[in-house]
Amino acid sequence: MRYALLISYDGTNYGGWQIQKNAVTVQQKLTEALYDLLGCKCNLIASGRTDSGVHAKAQVCHFDAETSVPAEKIADALNVRLPQDISVLQSVKAPEGFDAQSSAKQKTYCYRIYLSERRHPLKDRNSVQIKYNIDLKKLELSAKFFEGEHDFKAYCASGSQVLTTVRKVYKTEVKINKSDVEIYVTGNGFLYNMVRTLAGTMIYFSAGRLNGEDIKNSLLNGDRNSVGKTMPAKGLTLESVDYGIDLFNSNFT
Repeated sequence: MRYALLISYDGTNYGGWQIQKNAVTVQQKLTEALYDLLGCKCNLIASGRTDSGVHAKAQVCHFDAETSVPAEKIADALNVRLPQDISVLQSVKAPEGFDAQSSAKQKTYCYRIYLSERRHPLKDRNSVQIKYNIDLKKLELSAKFFEGEHDFKAYCASGSQVLTTVRKVYKTEVKINKSDVEIYVTGNGFLYNMVRTLAGTMIYFSAGRLNGEDIKNSLLNGDRNSVGKTMPAKGLTLESVDYGIDLFNSNFT
């Protein structure tokens, strides 16, 4: 039987989602918890990998297993076996044909910054301090450059192996609450470091370090010199994954 999990985690202490040899990862901790619960090794498939230090408010994954534990109780059973910075928010029986990765229609990420001359320890775990002046109106304006289908080659980390660097961004939105700024990006898929570099480009544009022609050139010609820096991982959070169905509030039989 296939089950789906809705997971939240603070990525600070992890080398990303995917199991690897030289770092502790979120997938590793969940796999260990499932083994302890079910007595068998389960292959956990997530909607996508999050990088080292990146957080998730609502990551989705699936696994196949035979168990007498009711689907809705798996979350609690796993949480007592997980560290405090990982939590299974919901567990359900998955619908026929569901795949956490290939069934995903769109994802939303948020990049968080705060504007301050001095560091705020309570904000530093999931947002990045910006000391220099930025024009918030320009930051909001820059969001529209990225909406639509573009070749995001310039926003992809060098050495990435993908079939195409073309992605569709459905919406980019800036939310401002005094000194706290959130950059939301919703798309059909994202390249390695794409959202962090996109956020850095928007910040550079709003600070006057880049202009509109630079951004247009980065999208039309893939010019890496026309984008901002790749922002630190800790400011990035996977906010949601959309499957076109109410996955965690439906009764699939």
